[in-house]
Amino acid sequence: MTAIEERWAASRESIAPRAPKAAMLVAQRIVGDITATGLEPGDHLPPERVMLEHYQTGRGTLREALRFLEFQGILALKPGPRGGPVLLNPDSTHLSSTVVLLMQMNRAPFREIVQVRSAVEPMISMLAADRMSKEDLSSLEDTITQMRNNLQDQNIFLEANKRFHDVIAWSSGNVLFGYLVDSLLGIMDGTIVGIDYPPHRREAIANAHEEIFEAFATRDPEAARSRMQSHINAYEDYVTKKFPHVLNEVIPWRTFS
Repeated sequence: MTAIEERWAASRESIAPRAPKAAMLVAQRIVGDITATGLEPGDHLPPERVMLEHYQTGRGTLREALRFLEFQGILALKPGPRGGPVLLNPDSTHLSSTVVLLMQMNRAPFREIVQVRSAVEPMISMLAADRMSKEDLSSLEDTITQMRNNLQDQNIFLEANKRFHDVIAWSSGNVLFGYLVDSLLGIMDGTIVGIDYPPHRREAIANAHEEIFEAFATRDPEAARSRMQSHINAYEDYVTKKFPHVLNEVIPWRTFS
């Protein structure tokens, strides 16, 4: 074999995809069975002896697969005689951690979160204006009331602010939009990188939320999109003027892991 052929062979070996681990294959089959059988959050998966026989695998491999799914937030492993794997309703925690990790590894600054928000949230608002239920509309209004009642408490105010955007995202009818915005809510206000909101700024945010709410209340998609875009533009202007250095900050993964 020539030197060129040896390098070619080595290259092919280096890029050849690895076969999935046995535990990963079992985890994938478990997820497939969960969706196929219509299990709901709170339901127990079959006991270990049944799963060992069903998946024709060893105890170590099965337990590794279950631990992987537990780490992903798919299930909880409860100890005791009546314990075992219990199905959960996955939240966005793991997605949030992964997004921040990938951003840090790529040295992507906070500015890129702002850009994603500006591109996505107005469109989400447009969808939600048509699809938001009366219950969600009521929840949205409640967040504004809580913001108004806590203008002097930044922590409570920002929690209500996050819920406002969360309700809109999930009301879009698109699960991926819901998880995406939910995963970014702990980042988007910028407090994690040092952005602060004095009372007058909080009041301006509450005013903007009321205008956005009115667009939802009247089922006006274009107004919802336009007002959300104006709200985000005002946020960008505020950050650029008051905290310009923050836009170039890289969010450390340790804050979300």
